[in-house]
Formats: sequence, C-alpha cells, structure tokens
Amino acid sequence: MSRTVIVAGGTGGLGSAVTAEFLTAGWRVVVPGRSEATLASLGQHERLQTLVADLSDPAGAQQVAELAAADQDAPVKALLNLVGGFASGARVHETPIEDFENQLRLNLRPMYLITQAALPHLIAAGGGAIVCTSSGSALKPFSGAAGYITAKAGVLAFVDALAVEYAKDNIRVNAIIPGTIDTPANREARPTANTTTWTPPARIATVLRFLAENDSLTGAHLPV
Repeated sequence: MSRTVIVAGGTGGLGSAVTAEFLTAGWRVVVPGRSEATLASLGQHERLQTLVADLSDPAGAQQVAELAAADQDAPVKALLNLVGGFASGARVHETPIEDFENQLRLNLRPMYLITQAALPHLIAAGGGAIVCTSSGSALKPFSGAAGYITAKAGVLAFVDALAVEYAKDNIRVNAIIPGTIDTPANREARPTANTTTWTPPARIATVLRFLAENDSLTGAHLPV
C-alpha cells in the first residue's frame, strides 16, 4: 500500500533533499509552501502534491492535513516538521521581548498547528511517525540567541509529550538534532566557515526516512 508523508518545510536546502528522498522511496509527498514560486523549485512528480499554505495559521495547517488525507489509497503515515528559523543578536538584557517571542512563534507555532491537524489522520491510519527538528544549541547553548535556543529546547519537550500521549495510537514521535547543515543559504551566510564538519542534507534525509519507516523507535533525540 502506498503511504503519504507531509513534509512541512519541504522546500529549501534541506526540505528539497527530504522531498526527493521520500519520492524515490515510493511515498506520496505533500509539501506546503508560502508561494507558488517556492514550490515550483521542487519540480513535478506524479506522487508530489504541493499547495500554498501558511502553517502558522490554523486554517492553513488544516488545509494541508486535508489534502494529505484526500487519497484513501495512500493514508497519512508520517509528518516531518522541518519549519523553523534562526535569529541571533544581543544578550537577554538587550533583547526586546518581541524578538524573543518571534523566535518562539517561528519555531513552535507551525510545528504545533500542523501536528495538531495531522494527528487525527495518523490515528485513523492506525499509527505512523512524527519527526520534529531541534538544534544542537538546545543541548549546548551559545550567547546571543536565547529565543532560538529556548524554542529548540521546547521542540524536544514537545516530542517527549507527544511520544507519551500518542503511544497507545501507535504513533512514534522522535526529534533530530542537526548541527550546521550544508545548504547554499548557510554557505552564503558563512562564506569563510570550515564546511568539512557540516552535514549534507541528503544524509539527514536518509535519517528522516528511517524514522518514518522504522516501527520500533519513539521518544528519541537523535544527533544528525
């Protein structure tokens, strides 16, 4: 039987690699994006469905989940939460509360809303997998990014809560903890950095597919 995965954040350097990985493996892939132009970068595939949607809006998240569940021959069996963003700056006493809240909203709200919308479909399908994206900074903080670090630590707590709440529904919930991902955007932002330790997106995509297809692992926080 065919299966459907929602790749929230399925465009860009990491997302496009993840989308390609799951298409190659035979999954039906649903990818939301902020614009048609962004989604067009993924190209076309018979098992790829895209739509313009704002995952920070409950209606947008619900629209994505409904599209994912529309094919009864390919039930929703996985949700990959790759949406997020980073901003750094001053220390806490010099950072406006608005900047702190923006990082929480950017990294937690879309994840919560698309997960909330997808869960009934995962339950109806007899279970599946959810994977969320944290950051190494949640475990090893650095100065000047308290909002981002707090948000990414919150991702890990959210994963732990979901793993407990939905174990009885056969839904496995795990987190990946990437270091620096070798994407064009990161190379442009850090042109003088040593990229030899950066992680290729294709390697992370392989780990995500393992977590989506493996039926025995839940509640894990995996460095990648």
